[in-house]
Amino acid sequence: MAVPVMLGGALAAGALALPAHAQSYQDTGLSATTVTDETFGGGTLGVASSEGVITLSATGGSGVTWSLHGTVPANVTLSTVSGNTISYSGAGTGPATLVADATDSAGNAKALVIPVTLGPGSITAGTFSTVSITPSSLADTPVSGTVRFIADSSALNDTINFAESLLPSGLTSGNPTLTYVWGTAAPGTYSGVEVTATDSDGAVLNGTFSLTVEANTVNNYGDEVNKFGNGFDSYRQHDYAGAIIAGWPATQSDPATHFLLNNGTHPGAYQFEYAPTGSGSGLCVSDPDGGRGSDRLRDGLILTSCNTGPWQQFIPQSDGTLMNLATGLIVNPAGTGAQLRGESTATSWGGSAYTWTGESSLP
Repeated sequence: MAVPVMLGGALAAGALALPAHAQSYQDTGLSATTVTDETFGGGTLGVASSEGVITLSATGGSGVTWSLHGTVPANVTLSTVSGNTISYSGAGTGPATLVADATDSAGNAKALVIPVTLGPGSITAGTFSTVSITPSSLADTPVSGTVRFIADSSALNDTINFAESLLPSGLTSGNPTLTYVWGTAAPGTYSGVEVTATDSDGAVLNGTFSLTVEANTVNNYGDEVNKFGNGFDSYRQHDYAGAIIAGWPATQSDPATHFLLNNGTHPGAYQFEYAPTGSGSGLCVSDPDGGRGSDRLRDGLILTSCNTGPWQQFIPQSDGTLMNLATGLIVNPAGTGAQLRGESTATSWGGSAYTWTGESSLP
């Protein structure tokens, strides 16, 4: 492909007087206070058999909502009218096991594991067991700037999964570890963060804690630049969908090398929005993966209208390369002036490792 080397362009009048730009953050560490566990408010749970059905009960509490958990035998149903009656409408006979979850108004739950006997049009309960995540067992521990959660279930060998909510913007829930890696939350201490532990039988315990975020500020106006000084460049300052993104020396005076670094919609991903005048153009760097006929290369980088699709999501790798979320390909240069493209492996000469550089730090 023949691509003229004269990309970039002269500095437009007034371009030095760029507007102020928002700063984003790169998280560097997390810490948390002790988790304050909630308690199950549904009271004492019970199971009784009568007239061919099973009745579930909860006494001494604030009331619960019942549900059947996991794989339910065919023709076994929980009444939508009473909400606590299990019936069987099949003709088969034999033993089975049910798991019924009782969830209180705060979202905490206990699970009843019920061995049952199925008969034609009837179901009878045997001796049940109660599964719960033990109060005061939901906790967190610090691990190298991350927060790792632990909990105990009353059922042996049950798997427990964790999820965090009410997190500051820029952090993503982790299981069992909440990590700062790829996080973009603003530094500070956030109270009222919630963690939920759920075991494989559906037992649930919620807790709250305060989370402290450590972060560095990142100027979101600049360019992705490799060790040779070449950055993303909109060919000849073209400002339209379909414009080629090439490799070219990134400088303060060349508006073709000016972009906004936006947080992606996928964890750890970023989006690069062309900003030749200091403000976002609404056009973002994309690998259309052959989906745009005007692209000279199947996986050549071009500008397209900014959206939340995976083709505009680029994930920095540990070696400094950028992987496109949609294609899984690494952004590679092919020399100064050539269109950037996605390829399965990085270049052998080191040009594929990029560093985000604020506009004020460009030459």
